[in-house]
Amino acid sequence: MAPETDSFKALQGCLLGTAVGDALGLPAEGLSARRIRRRWRGEWHMRLVFGRGMFSDDTEHTYAVAQALAARPEDAEAFQHVLAAQLRWWFLALPAGVGLATAKACVKLWLAVPPGKSGVFSAGNGPAMRCALIGVFFRNDEKKRRTFVRAATRLTHTDPKAGAAAHAVAAAAACAANGDDRAAFRDSLSGFSDEPEWQNAMQKLTDHLASGRTTRDYACALGQDRGVSGYAFHTVPVALYGWLRHPGDFAAALTSVLDCGGDTDTAGAICGAIAGAGSGVEHIPAEWRSRLCDFPLSPSKLTAAAHALARGTGVPALFWPARLIRNLIFLIIVLSHGFRRLLPPY
Repeated sequence: MAPETDSFKALQGCLLGTAVGDALGLPAEGLSARRIRRRWRGEWHMRLVFGRGMFSDDTEHTYAVAQALAARPEDAEAFQHVLAAQLRWWFLALPAGVGLATAKACVKLWLAVPPGKSGVFSAGNGPAMRCALIGVFFRNDEKKRRTFVRAATRLTHTDPKAGAAAHAVAAAAACAANGDDRAAFRDSLSGFSDEPEWQNAMQKLTDHLASGRTTRDYACALGQDRGVSGYAFHTVPVALYGWLRHPGDFAAALTSVLDCGGDTDTAGAICGAIAGAGSGVEHIPAEWRSRLCDFPLSPSKLTAAAHALARGTGVPALFWPARLIRNLIFLIIVLSHGFRRLLPPY
């Protein structure tokens, strides 16, 4: 396989894996595993609106990263400035469900705070959800990967925990894209943070994998029996576990993470990005891919972004006014889901 073709396959798998995991998990966001089972029987499928799936900020941020990487692939500081500009305009389109830390950082950016100083102290999932693509893009250059992940992280989050989680996601995506030894990667995970909480989570990850326990078992061992929280040291370990537990099986890895409940769209996006980078689009169930329905960001735009990154050309821009219209429609859909949760069988 030609290098460009190989690169495109991993990039496309990462981008569409992110979108599928995001859209599949979005309707269940905030629900416990028990409530998900009560509400929906059978297998996971797209169900946000009329059997179709839409994207949340997880996919939108990943696309912004693709645009910034294409524009400034050699200079992390310049990349950070382009990403900052993308996030400014993304925020101005009034996205639904934006994280508090990201919202504060975007406000600071609009107030002319430099991108290097716009981050707030938070260990939320914002950086982790958008950094898998950096791992794939720099899968053969660890130094650049770490430099660009740091730039993408500190734009919105300054807590070292958020950075450690983002670096772990990017490294996992690089491992998957290269087809590297997963056991060796698993053994390296403890090195991403000296925090006792991370060390404990990684020890439990190793122990649970060795005994063949489910992803849900692992989430419960982390105290996430009511659903995986939006804290990076909860979401990222569970997403990594799903990928490590089900090698080569995109659907099993993703659904095992979604079955845990909680922050399902972000956990799904992270796991989907990593698994997709390794398996390629052909192993993402066609039914899930065909039922992605969104605008102005769409599956075809994600594929075009993968082509652009593989070839070293510019990633297509999105028509900004269309984002406002889309976000209004999206908000109505999300609110309808919120009202639906007030009714039986919840």
